[in-house]
Amino acid sequence: MVAIWFALAFVALQRLLELRLARNNLKWALSQGAKEYGREHYPLFFLLHVGWMLGWLVEGLTRNQPSSIWWLWLAVFVLAQGLRYWAISSLGRYWNTRILIVPGAQKVSSGPYRFLPHPNYLAVALELLSLPLVFNAWITAIIATVLNAILLLGIRIPAEARALQEYEQQEKQ
Repeated sequence: MVAIWFALAFVALQRLLELRLARNNLKWALSQGAKEYGREHYPLFFLLHVGWMLGWLVEGLTRNQPSSIWWLWLAVFVLAQGLRYWAISSLGRYWNTRILIVPGAQKVSSGPYRFLPHPNYLAVALELLSLPLVFNAWITAIIATVLNAILLLGIRIPAEARALQEYEQQEKQ
C-alpha cells in the first residue's frame, strides 16, 4: 500500500513545516509583547497528532484494504486542507499552535473567520476523521475525533476564552 506511506510522509512533512512556522510566529509574537496561555495542555495535542498518524498507519496496513468510498474521504481531507490553509493565511503572523495574546492586536474577522469562530479547528477535526477513513482505519478515526473534541471543547477553547477575557479586563484598567 504505497498510498498510505505517501500520505504519512505528506502529513508528517506538513506538520513539521507548520511547527516551524508556529515557532517563527511565536518568536515574532513574543517580540511584540505576547503572553502565552494554556501551555500545560499543549503536549496533549502533540500526542494526539502523533498517535493519530501512527494509528491510521498501523490500522491501515493491518486492514490492507482502502475504504470502498476512499475517494469521498480523500475529497473531505483535501477540502479540509483548503479550509485550514485559508485560516492560516488569514491569520498571517498571528497564526500559531499555541494560545498567544498580542497586545493591541485586533481580532481577525476576515477569510473564514467571517463565517466561523474556529475554522482551523473544524479543518483539523475533518482531517482527523477523513484521512484514516481513506485507509479504512475507522477505529483511529473515531478515537482521534472523540479525543480531539474533548481537548478542544473541554480544554482548548475555554482556555482561549479565558485568555481573551483576562486580556480585555487588563485593557479596561
